Amino acid sequence: MKTLIITCLLFSCTLLISGQETRDACSWPFSKKSIWNIPVGSEAAYVHAHIQRAEAMGMTIDEDIIVLKPEAKMMDIFLNTAAWNRNKNRCEPEGELLFSAPIPHDFIVSPDTWDGLTPNSGLAVLMPDGRTIKQTQPFAHCTQDPVATSLTRPTDNDLYGDGMYGAHGGSGLSAIGGALRIGELTPGSGPVRHVLKVNLFGKKNFYYDKETRGFRWPAKQSDGYAEGNYGTERKDPVKACRMGALLALPADMDLDAMGFETTPGRILARAFQDYGAYVVDDTAWDVYAIITEWSPEGRFSDEFENNWGFTFTEKSKDTPWARDMDRIFQNLHVVDNNTPNSVGGGGTPRMPLAPDFKTGGIR
Repeated sequence: MKTLIITCLLFSCTLLISGQETRDACSWPFSKKSIWNIPVGSEAAYVHAHIQRAEAMGMTIDEDIIVLKPEAKMMDIFLNTAAWNRNKNRCEPEGELLFSAPIPHDFIVSPDTWDGLTPNSGLAVLMPDGRTIKQTQPFAHCTQDPVATSLTRPTDNDLYGDGMYGAHGGSGLSAIGGALRIGELTPGSGPVRHVLKVNLFGKKNFYYDKETRGFRWPAKQSDGYAEGNYGTERKDPVKACRMGALLALPADMDLDAMGFETTPGRILARAFQDYGAYVVDDTAWDVYAIITEWSPEGRFSDEFENNWGFTFTEKSKDTPWARDMDRIFQNLHVVDNNTPNSVGGGGTPRMPLAPDFKTGGIR
C-alpha cells in the first residue's frame, strides 16, 4: 500500500502549472460555487446596513482555529459544557467523546493563549482522508495531553465541496471558509480573493421579528437569545441586516475618495467591495470583529503586526487603523438579493471565479 503524503501549502494560495493558475485546497478551500468564493455580482441590490459606530475598541478579531495536519497524531475531543460562562472551566472533559481528529499535541488553546476571556474558538480540522473537515465550538486544549474539549458537533464538510455550514454558533456557518488566512493581507500578497466573515454587536445592529427570527440565508439560525436582544439598543434596526447577511461596499463607491490612512485598510476595503463579508456571529459587546486564522503554523494577527508595525486588534478609536475600520463598517450595505439562486446578488461577478484546484493535491 502506498503511503499518502499530504502537504498543505499554507503560505501560497496559488501556483502556476502550464500557464494555468491553480490553487491549493488547504489555503484556498471549497468549490468555485461555494458562497465563500463567489464575488459580488453586477445585479447586487444594496441596502445601507447603517451599522452603528463601535465604541468599546478600535477593532477586534474572532479567531477560527484551523488545523490542516491530517498526518498528525489523533486527539480525543470530549464534551465540556462550560461554553461562554466565565465562571466555568473549558479545559476539563465532562462527558462523551465527540470525535477524534489529527491535531498536534503541542498546540495549546487555553486561557493562557487564547484571545479574550471566552472566545468563540471554532475549530475546523482536516481528517486523515485529506478532505473531510470536522468542526466544533468552543474548542480548548489546555495541556500537551492528547485530550481536548468542546461543546458542539456540526455536520462534516468536504474540503472540495460547498463548505457552507459549520461551527459558528450564531449563524451555523463555516469555521474555515471566509477567514483571513496566514499569508493574506501582507505587503506582497496582493488582493484578498474570497468572501470574508465578520461579527457585529447584535443589540445595536441586528433586526429581529417573529417572521425572520433574526437571520437570513445562508445562515440557518440566529443566537438562542436573539428575541429580546437583537436591535434593542436602537430604535430603527435595518430589517435586511440580520444574521447571515452579506455585507459589502457598494460597487459605485469610490474607495480612493474614502481617505484610507493605512495600506491594509485599503486592501480590506477592496475585498469588501469585490466579495463582501457574511455576518456569522454576535460580538456580544460594542465592537466590530473580523474572523482570522489561528493554527499550529501561527496566528494571522501576529503576522499582521510583524508586517505592518501595528496591531489588528486596536484598543483606541483614535488611530489610523481604527479610523479605517470605521470607514469600512459604517459604509457597509447588505446585498439584499443574495439568495441561493443569485449568490452575491447575481449578474456578472466583479472578479473572476476561483481557479481550479491543482492536480495531484488532496483528493
